[in-house]
Amino acid sequence: MKLTETEVRYVAKLANLNLTPAEVDGMVHDLGSILEHMDQLASIDTDGVEPMTQVLYEAEETATLRPDVERAPLGNEAALANAPASGSGYFKVPKVIER
Repeated sequence: MKLTETEVRYVAKLANLNLTPAEVDGMVHDLGSILEHMDQLASIDTDGVEPMTQVLYEAEETATLRPDVERAPLGNEAALANAPASGSGYFKVPKVIER
């Protein structure tokens, strides 16, 4: 799939990014390469290949997952204890979208 400069500029605008012309050219090349690779992966014949639901499915003794143990939730006060700014029980963050 060939990506155009117009498409890159459109996606950058959606992401609220200001890209220089050099960055746009780089993104056209880089994202185009990624999409070409994804097309190659999509063309691989996977007929007869069993889908995997868990990589560690049969590795119970060597699995690195911790046991799923129920515990009390963190709580609002503890969660906001180290927040740089908070109010009314929420994190306060600076405004990032201006249009």
